[in-house]
Amino acid sequence: MTASRDPAVASELRGAGLRVTAARVALLETVRRGDHLDAETIATGVRRRVGHISLQAVYEALHALTAAGLVRRIQPPGSPARFEGRVGDNHHHALCRSCGALADVDCAVGDAPCLTASDDHGFSIDEAEVIYRGLCPDCSTTGSSPAL
Repeated sequence: MTASRDPAVASELRGAGLRVTAARVALLETVRRGDHLDAETIATGVRRRVGHISLQAVYEALHALTAAGLVRRIQPPGSPARFEGRVGDNHHHALCRSCGALADVDCAVGDAPCLTASDDHGFSIDEAEVIYRGLCPDCSTTGSSPAL
């Protein structure tokens, strides 16, 4: 088990008004080093670094980090929530219908929210969430059939 000694992560947590704990530091670093991880994968990574942590504690920490804007939650339909450390740029995602791989897709044009709604229904829109669906390069090559 290894705990981080990165003062920048602790400073970010404090700056967001969150208490600095070894578990939160390990969780934030695990999310940032990973690639669209689900909560169970994050919990496994945190346990390697700080010892036991319950899945419920991981969900609670992820909720706090998401609310603070340090982590982004992605909820593809029919898939478990995934979390990433890339925040603040309003990028989109491509989801493989066969294996569930998820990749970042930068906004095609313009500034946030990257899309202009044809009718905003009175909302002040500041973000758009787009999920492109198809087959990833590996599944396209192997001829996998879409499962999602």
